[in-house]
Amino acid sequence: MKKRRLGRTGHESTLVTLGGAVFIYPIEEKRGDEFVKYSMDMGVNHIDVAPTYGDAEARLGKWVKEYRDDVFLACKTGKRTKQEARMELMSSLDLLQTDYIDLYQFHGLDDPDELSTVVGENGALQAFKEVREEGLINHIGITSHNHENIIRALKHIELETVLLPVNYVLHAHPEPRNDYVPVLEKTKQLDIGVIAMKTVAKGPYPTEEKTRDTWYEPFTTRAGIDEALRFTLSQGVTTAATSSDMEIARTMIELAEDYTPMDEEEQKALIGKAADYKPLFPRK
Repeated sequence: MKKRRLGRTGHESTLVTLGGAVFIYPIEEKRGDEFVKYSMDMGVNHIDVAPTYGDAEARLGKWVKEYRDDVFLACKTGKRTKQEARMELMSSLDLLQTDYIDLYQFHGLDDPDELSTVVGENGALQAFKEVREEGLINHIGITSHNHENIIRALKHIELETVLLPVNYVLHAHPEPRNDYVPVLEKTKQLDIGVIAMKTVAKGPYPTEEKTRDTWYEPFTTRAGIDEALRFTLSQGVTTAATSSDMEIARTMIELAEDYTPMDEEEQKALIGKAADYKPLFPRK
């Protein structure tokens, strides 16, 4: 699978990242192991996981241990204070069966007030800096669904990566909180790696019934997934995290192996198709 440089981290990440969110939903052990093994066999070399993803850390631990020299391991914390963030990191290291994490991220940092806590006295940023000095993490990043808050964070934190929603439905309905273009422009200037999420998100489910292992309505046909993935990977991002739906995730990995960029005319046509879709963000 093709690789791209993850900004100044220097890592060459595969076009898709194995998203540990697949373990949010009940998956029997054999099926989960088969999916991870398939991903590794396909050459995926970037794993993204979080303590809030069900038992993902425990499920992935044996795989991280086996493939540790071959994968870039990204984890996250939703804790905003120094002590809590450090404690959660130590738990993640234990569950993931590793001595260090390549990329540690402030998870879901959407709220400006929480950002203030993170960068303030005894905030999580202090813990991140300390554990980096100790060799427990190598790089610092942020994940957020609020693109305005990412821009704010860049003014206070020397981030090396951002993980954010990038898809053509958002592009068709830009608002300050969901417009990823300014973020991509800024990250390019600063040589920051970009990890895309919600690549295959069509929008909110029209009813409370969820038909796939996702909290949003995804594109589900192979052609629809291919269009969405090609569009996202044509926006200058480094890599796209796979869906929490295992079937869709496998399809994304298959399609990434044969990825070809989407030209401007194709992109315009696709954006036009999304005119009547309701974007997933901002959530109202």
